[in-house]
Amino acid sequence: MTDLSKLSAQELENLARQAHELAVSRKEEEKKQLRSEIVKRIREAGFTIEDIFPGSGKAPAKPARSAVKYRDPADPSRTWTGRGRKPRWLVEAEAAGRALSDFAV
Repeated sequence: MTDLSKLSAQELENLARQAHELAVSRKEEEKKQLRSEIVKRIREAGFTIEDIFPGSGKAPAKPARSAVKYRDPADPSRTWTGRGRKPRWLVEAEAAGRALSDFAV
């Protein structure tokens, strides 16, 4: 092995980068190996992945869209669900003296 104290800063940086890349690729290879061993053992026992890890093959459910609660009568494409910050068009309308209830759907 090389005496690290005799290497230049550039050589040390290159060595560190190479070591990091090698560690990452080895870790990925170990994960693949472990995954295949686990799948093999599950199948040998007569089970499926779903039997052991229910719901693991399903994508997480997307949150439901909120219903529109407020709409700009001048431009029906501008809406607000009542969640988050008020849209600029609604803030400007309220500043002009209009009530929030004027825009309720």
